Amino acid sequence: MAFIPTVEADKCEGCEECVDVCPVEVFEMEDEKSVVVNGDECLGCESCIEVCETDAITVEET
Repeated sequence: MAFIPTVEADKCEGCEECVDVCPVEVFEMEDEKSVVVNGDECLGCESCIEVCETDAITVEET
């Protein structure tokens, strides 16, 4: 089972919470926004979703 994390750039406020909370470093900051850089590593734990106050992150199961 794989997971696909995405960040809606227009909703992201650049708080870096998802970068800090992700146990496998899926996210990095780029131009003051969070971007997915290691999506293949996503565990599907959804901790990034929980900390995102703007609902900019989704994780789909494939």
